[in-house]
Amino acid sequence: MARRKVNFFDEVRTAFAELADDLRLAGPEESERIAPSSHYKGARVEYRILLDVMEGTASCDVEIATDTVDLTVDIEPLAIATGVVEKRGRISYSARNLNQLQKSLRGQADYVRRVHPFLADPVTAARLMREAGAREWIRPDQS
Repeated sequence: MARRKVNFFDEVRTAFAELADDLRLAGPEESERIAPSSHYKGARVEYRILLDVMEGTASCDVEIATDTVDLTVDIEPLAIATGVVEKRGRISYSARNLNQLQKSLRGQADYVRRVHPFLADPVTAARLMREAGAREWIRPDQS
């Protein structure tokens, strides 16, 4: 049996296509700079799907910008902070083969669908991002 060559970007597009359409997200913007990544953008939020080829993992970061700071956090702790997920460990990050990659991307896309409505209000979004342990940077124009 011939092995199918895995294309990360094709798999992300497949997993996120319906979601991006439903949530009116622009993208994907794709890049192989540093690590393969695919980005979907909404009005106040960006979802960044990354492939770590060294670790064999795929992850989804959520990014928002307020007037003063940029916040970034992994999708799972944000799902917990919003209350749509009870505890860690319910999604996969493994991307060591095609089946694992697809499972991880489907699970992360499901979390994006659940979390997205909570990010519409900028004040609520920033609070939830901080509760989830977001990394925070002061915006360059605010220093």
